[in-house]
Amino acid sequence: MTVEEYNTCVDDFSDGIYRFILKNIRDEDEAQDIVQESYMRMWERVNHIQYQKARSYLFTTAYHTMIDRLRKNNRLSPIEEAPEHETRQHNNYSDLSEVLSKAVDTLPVIQKNVVLLRDYEGYSYKEIGEITDLNESQVKVYIYRARKALRNYIGSVDKVL
Repeated sequence: MTVEEYNTCVDDFSDGIYRFILKNIRDEDEAQDIVQESYMRMWERVNHIQYQKARSYLFTTAYHTMIDRLRKNNRLSPIEEAPEHETRQHNNYSDLSEVLSKAVDTLPVIQKNVVLLRDYEGYSYKEIGEITDLNESQVKVYIYRARKALRNYIGSVDKVL
């Protein structure tokens, strides 16, 4: 990959990677650090990465960096018991994006990641598998379960609107 191609990658992919990481960890500074670290790692291997595979490499690197940081933070902070929550929420929302965001936040981490990569970033099942180290069948199962959980959480679209 050339320097010009690397710079094109920064222009084209940094916003998408940042959105994906921010949706997962909800910390702007940490998300920026992860994006920056992903580009730093790509720069260190710039001669070994093909430009056509740069997007996948960056998302994979960012995903694994995020998981490593989450694991590290969980080891450092005391584990708190997650509160029980009902699968179906009966709230009166006026903003559909707010409802979807809250619904996505209720998903387990792996389901949240695959749904965000598929529905928000537009990756194929195969590409998601490469990023998350899952096979294509596992990706499809996690997406199915996540969408089912989202339907249960949201209920009827008529209730939301």
